[in-house]
Formats: sequence, structure tokens, C-alpha cells
Amino acid sequence: MTLSLSKTVGEIGERGLLRRFRERVPAGPGVVVGVGDDAAAVEIAPLALLTTDSLVEGVHFRRDQAPPRLLGRKALTVNLSDVAAMGGLARYATVSLCLPPDLTLGWVDSLYDGLLERAAESGVALVGGNVARSPGTIVVDVTLVGEAGQLLRRSGARPGDRVVVTGTLGAAAEGVRLLDEGARLDEDGELCATGVWTESSAPAVLACLRAQLDPRPPLALARSIAERGFARAGMDLSDGLSLDLVEICSGGGVGAVLDADLVPVDSRAAGLERARGGDALSLALHGGEDYELLLAVAPEAFEEMGELARVWGVDVTRIGEFVEGEPVVRLRGAGAETLLPPGGHDHFRTAPA
Repeated sequence: MTLSLSKTVGEIGERGLLRRFRERVPAGPGVVVGVGDDAAAVEIAPLALLTTDSLVEGVHFRRDQAPPRLLGRKALTVNLSDVAAMGGLARYATVSLCLPPDLTLGWVDSLYDGLLERAAESGVALVGGNVARSPGTIVVDVTLVGEAGQLLRRSGARPGDRVVVTGTLGAAAEGVRLLDEGARLDEDGELCATGVWTESSAPAVLACLRAQLDPRPPLALARSIAERGFARAGMDLSDGLSLDLVEICSGGGVGAVLDADLVPVDSRAAGLERARGGDALSLALHGGEDYELLLAVAPEAFEEMGELARVWGVDVTRIGEFVEGEPVVRLRGAGAETLLPPGGHDHFRTAPA
């Protein structure tokens, strides 16, 4: 029976929604039992990686700002980034949804379009999950299982190691500001509204919105770095450079000094921030959701790692060094060196540090 996409999940019911998922989700390699039984049965390597992340309406996204297809892509991507940052290969995912009964099937179908697209791109099989009624808020919760040989952990940085990041920083945080100003992407990730910005700013607005709504972590490079042992410690940049770097410092019992002039601030975000009189460096330091890599790299390994990154088309930048001392971060710039308080994202902190 063909279901109308305008029907709500309340009209379809739990069983009908689950049947819809079973029809749409293919079985992948290594899946013995997939969607539709009490539990999935899968083949996995001796060393398994498990991670989970939730996107909560009103906390991580707003329904009028995030097209469901892009939301589905992001929900899986943030978990892929965690597994890759530990040097792993993602294999299987489960998806649990909390949905208000007045949500349309069309919205849920679009969410699954994005989930299935990103799963196909990354070689991940969706093998199950759960649906539950919510009083009004949408929650998309993904659990991801991966496998690994050589682990890359947050601990291990040593004094003298280089502080290295991939890509550029700040665009995703700028994307949040653009969404609040009325800029929008459509289901295909194309710009459909520039908000308060003129058409001349459209390319920069588009890039920053995509960084926020459809991030693309350097997954393959992360695994390659771990396999070759180029980094002593690493993690993905999700909560903000200033906060995440403290995690690396704490894991290794070291401090860090950053050079403000070396931080790779995204040029599109920087241009928009200059136009509004803002501080692009602050976005790069504290904004979060960049989903790039933060690494501790021995001096003798940096050049070879850079060559590997170029093979994957990823820029890497040395932005400072790890030093002996307390696990704090200092920022060097304008002839001075000052303490950099961690100002990234914390779900339960009521005000920025």
C-alpha cells in the first residue's frame, strides 16, 4: 500500500512507520540480521568502536532552519567523525527517533533520505533502531559501531609536539549566525535565501551554511594518519578548538601555546564577520562544530603527514606546540602571550567561560 507523504506519524502509527523503514533500508555487508527483528546481528572485527550522538530540536537544530534531508546526513556524520578520529572504520548504525504525532511522513522520509545517502557514501549499514512518541520535540539519536586496528586516542601528546588542525575553522559557527539572520538552504543543500545579506555575499553564505548543516569531516585522512602512526594524540573538533585542546592537554599532562596568526580561520566566515564588525578568530577558537581533526604530531612526522594530507586533498596547519606545564592553553599574538579560557560548547554550562 502506498502511503501519502502528507499523512502524520500519528495517523500511520508505530507499526506502519517501522514497516516503512524496513522497506527503505537495505542490508549491507556483514549484516546477518538487519532492520525488523528484536536486535541486529552483525559481523565485527576483534576491536570494536562504539559511539552515540543525539540531535535534539531546540538544542542542536530548529525545524524551520534545518531541512530534514540535511539533518539526516548530519546526524550520521557527527558519529562518523568520532569513529574516524580514533582511527576507525564505521560499519553499522542504529537510529532511534522521538517524534511528535503531528509530524508528516514526508518529513521523516526526507530525514531517511539523508541518513541513507550518508550511509551509502561512508559504507555504513543501517541495521535497526527505535521510534517513540515525543510531546513535541524531535530527537534523532544515532549509535554507530566501527572497527579499528591502530587506535588514535586523546592521550599521548608530549612537550615539543606540534598542535595541528585540518581544514579551516569558524565556518560552521558563522552558519548558526546566518540561520538566525534568515539565510536558508533547501533540501539539496542549495542556497534559497540569503537573509540580511546581498547576492554578492551568496557564495560565502552558502559555504558557511553547508559547514553547519552538512559537515564533511576528513574521514579517510583520519584513518590513514592512525594507520601510519603520524599522530600521538587526536580528536575531532566538535565543541570548539579552545575547549577540545584542553582535552588533549589533560590527556597528556601537558600545556599548549597557540599562535593566533597561524589559526586557519575560514576566509568566507572571516569576510562575513568583518562586514558585521565581528571577530572571526573568536569563532575559530570557540565556535565549534567544525568536525576537523585536532592532532598532536611529533616534529619529525609533520612533513610526511602533510604529504599524506595532500593526497586526500586536505589542508593541515601547525598552529602551535605542546609544552611542559599545567593542562591550559595560552594564546600568543601581538607581542604578548595570554591565557586562553575554554569557551566552546558545554550542554550544561549556563554561560560561556
